[in-house]
Amino acid sequence: MRLNEAIAAYLLQLQADGRSAHTVAQCQRHLGAFGSWIGAQHDLDQVSTGDVARFMVASETTKGRSTATLNAVRTSLRTFFAHVHAAGFARSNPARLLRRAICSPPPPRGLSDEEVARLMDVLTLAQGAAARRDHMLIAVMLRAGLRLGSALALERADVDLERREILVRVAKRQAVERVLVSPTLHDHLVGYLAERGDGPLFTTRDGGRICNRQAQRRIEGWLRRAGIAKGSAHSLRHSFALRLYACCGDVLLVKEALRHRSIASTLVYARIRQGDLRRALEA
Repeated sequence: MRLNEAIAAYLLQLQADGRSAHTVAQCQRHLGAFGSWIGAQHDLDQVSTGDVARFMVASETTKGRSTATLNAVRTSLRTFFAHVHAAGFARSNPARLLRRAICSPPPPRGLSDEEVARLMDVLTLAQGAAARRDHMLIAVMLRAGLRLGSALALERADVDLERREILVRVAKRQAVERVLVSPTLHDHLVGYLAERGDGPLFTTRDGGRICNRQAQRRIEGWLRRAGIAKGSAHSLRHSFALRLYACCGDVLLVKEALRHRSIASTLVYARIRQGDLRRALEA
């Protein structure tokens, strides 16, 4: 089997397994880069452990990439070649010796309280239906900690103002989740929903659901207008988690709010503040 055929079969399997669009797209980028490097028509059985190692140290693979990003590439190669070997497409697994580099996870990049205030001020002063939609979308991510894909999939019927809950139907692992709504977010939703009928919560001008890429560009544009140079749509979820942990200091509560399956995913937010450490040492 040719490499490009195996990649196509693997991506199809990921979709059949219910993996997220983000995961499928990331694997497609990583495996496409490997295919471009070695040749998309390369015979799968001719790929060796040495080929995989040389790709991982090639300048076009490593240039400008962080250790965490390269670990993601390693994971894509390992899972792909393990799959094609298990499926009988290849006689051996050339990525069987590949290991992830040992590194500490980078601290999550959230917005400071001052940056959040600037962002919300810019959105409050903006005019037009698109600005109101973006303001609501950003508020949902900042105040409820939703991922962008989950927020964009919301329907009007998913918001229960009386119970102060949002039903999240599109989440990781296809889980349906109920998210609590804070009083501030509730008041914002009341005004926003008063102008909307049934259907998607966040729409384009013609009434269709706004797509992920367009929403990302819009959010990054608002961040720039607020003078926030380093930020992204996912920074809003990080901001929610960091603010919640700073308020409660309870990592289990943050885990529940973020709907993480593993506490390890939440521990990145549990950073010890030097002031707290000094007070503990001086007690």
